[in-house]
Amino acid sequence: MENPLTGYPVVIEIPVAWGDMDSFQHVNNVVYFRWFESARVEYLYRLGTIGMKNETGVGPILASLSCKFKMPLRYPDRVLAGVRVTNIREDRFTMDHMVFSTKHQKAAAQGDGVIVMFDYRSNRKVTVSDELSRRIMTLDGRK
Repeated sequence: MENPLTGYPVVIEIPVAWGDMDSFQHVNNVVYFRWFESARVEYLYRLGTIGMKNETGVGPILASLSCKFKMPLRYPDRVLAGVRVTNIREDRFTMDHMVFSTKHQKAAAQGDGVIVMFDYRSNRKVTVSDELSRRIMTLDGRK
């Protein structure tokens, strides 16, 4: 089987915890969003946006997030959460998220998140810098 996470430059492995399941005995929908977040934060960390926000006051902020659930997951399992940027616009970029079950060797969920660059000091959105665009392209292997 071809790895569906090929092309995702950031992939993290996360164990499914017993406590991730809800009363319907499958992983609760909120947990998928946490997995998306964990992969997204790792991606943003590798871009250097965390340090940039501390230095300049400008950093990423999540504007929207969606998820298509493809299959229910249960304990025990391990998931691979991958993320990549699919679109860069003037003041935002779109991130594609995927959660892959290692037990079932199938995608369990896929979603999109819109990240806006935000000036936390002036409380307004700002342009994605050319430097940040270059970093995204490099990380995603699209130089």
